[in-house]
Order: sequence, then structure tokens, then C-alpha cells
Amino acid sequence: MNEAPRRTRRTARILLLGPDDRLLLFRYLAEGFDPFWIMAGGECDPGEDYPEAARRELREETGIDAQPLALGITREANYVYAGEPVRAVEHFFVHRTDAAAIDTSGHTELEQQAMQEHRWFTRVEIGDWPETIYPLEILDLIERALDSA
Repeated sequence: MNEAPRRTRRTARILLLGPDDRLLLFRYLAEGFDPFWIMAGGECDPGEDYPEAARRELREETGIDAQPLALGITREANYVYAGEPVRAVEHFFVHRTDAAAIDTSGHTELEQQAMQEHRWFTRVEIGDWPETIYPLEILDLIERALDSA
């Protein structure tokens, strides 16, 4: 039986590195899934390119207005987003900040419901964390980001 075609979801993801190279992650709660953690970012708006989306998502999700640096890393993944099967095409960016606190007042209604918790993680904590952190190769991405940022 053939699977129905999935909509392509163009996504910009930002590795936001804070003090002591800690990575900001959001805990995501979605119906039918165990809680998981994910970095800042989201879908490109119509007509928006990946760098524009990275800047907008960084501002909306953290209150930081800056242009993240493209890492030149792209990843594709199939998953269900808000009940819709999608094929995500994710481009990764990095930004460093000295800020320890972020402003989540720009979160969308869905983000306010699903992402009620965030924290700064060390690489050791990520490796030992009991809940899933996406993408699964996040430690490799952090190493690439540290080399670029």
C-alpha cells in the first residue's frame, strides 16, 4: 500500500549557544508523543528563505534579534506535525549569546501550548538526558556549530 505524499515543511533550526557553550532547548509536548526536547526554529513562511526564517524564529522564540550563521547542514526527516504527516527539510544555523534569560512572549499559540519549558543544556546533560532530544545527532551538530561560531 502506497503512503500518501507528504507536504514538504521547510524548516530553519537554530543552535543557540549561551554562556559556557550551553545549548537552549525547548521541551515539546504533543498529543500522542512522549515529551521531547528541540532547539529553537520553525517553518519558513511563504516567500521566506531559510536565513530569513532563522532570524524571525530566533526573535519570536527567544526575543533575540540577530542573524544566525548558516552551518551549511541540511537534514530531511519524516514526522507528524500538528496531526499532519510532513517531510521536513531542515537547515541548521548557529548563534552565540551572552544572555542567560530569553523572552518567550513572541511564541505562537501552538508554541505556548506545546513549549512551556526551556533550559540551557551542557553537552554532558544532553548525552545523559532521559527524554529524547531531536535531532538525534544533536551532539555532532553542536561540535560543528562550535567550530563555526
